[in-house]
Amino acid sequence: MILRALINSNIYISLAAVVFTIETQIQLGMSPQWHPYLFLILFATLCEYNVHRFITVITNKAALNSEKHKWVKDNLVAFYALVVLSVVGFVIAAFMAKKEVLMTLAPIAALTLLYSIPVYGNKKSIFRLREIPYLKIFIISFTWSATTVLLPLIQTGQAFDTQHVSLILIERFVFVLAITIPFDIRDMEADRAANTKTIPLLLGEKRSMIISYSCILIFLAISLFHYNILNQGFIAMAMVISALSTFVFLKWDTAKRYSLYHYAVLDGTIILQGLLVIGFYLMANQSFF
Repeated sequence: MILRALINSNIYISLAAVVFTIETQIQLGMSPQWHPYLFLILFATLCEYNVHRFITVITNKAALNSEKHKWVKDNLVAFYALVVLSVVGFVIAAFMAKKEVLMTLAPIAALTLLYSIPVYGNKKSIFRLREIPYLKIFIISFTWSATTVLLPLIQTGQAFDTQHVSLILIERFVFVLAITIPFDIRDMEADRAANTKTIPLLLGEKRSMIISYSCILIFLAISLFHYNILNQGFIAMAMVISALSTFVFLKWDTAKRYSLYHYAVLDGTIILQGLLVIGFYLMANQSFF
């Protein structure tokens, strides 16, 4: 199945990052444009997710037996080739990117590496930023927001209204936070066994989902306020559909029984939102690239 292969290889989530970034171009009032930094984001995401998985399986061989990492066990050669490809692709894209973009990406990349790579270890323990109590989903939300919003902004070399950019960052952050919480709920047993403190373990599944629903409602409210003020009704409409559909996916128990619910459906809401913004932009402007 093509979709499963794209998900297992992390190409799916990497494409989601690119779509999110193109969405930002439109939100900033630009026409969608191809730039080397889009390939930088593609390979940076692919590199981070595959390096994270690589670190996980080499530090915990038992992880290969989990459903999450079974693909790696069954496709070791392909996985190692993908890790190499993602690193090489990132390096090549970095040489093509503007210096200012790289300077913006550097601290974000350092944070994501420290999220995955042990910063302290001995024979008995390995510590990563993701293991700091309750911090994991906030790191993910921050890095996704910063990468997909700040890089296209820096690429333009233009000055933008601070409030406008801040609202885009907040919208992006709360949306990613909303769809990330269910991943922590899914991992509750594994996190409990690893003594990793997460919001679902602190508050329980129901209260954690209330936070997730609340984030979507906050996202919707800010988006309506933001884009109506800017008279960008086509973006407001796209965000309304995105928020409502994501809310349904978060609530829909039948969808939760789908084996790829988290990786295909929840991660797919990022792609859906980007495509909605692009689609409504096309209808409003009837031009692309």
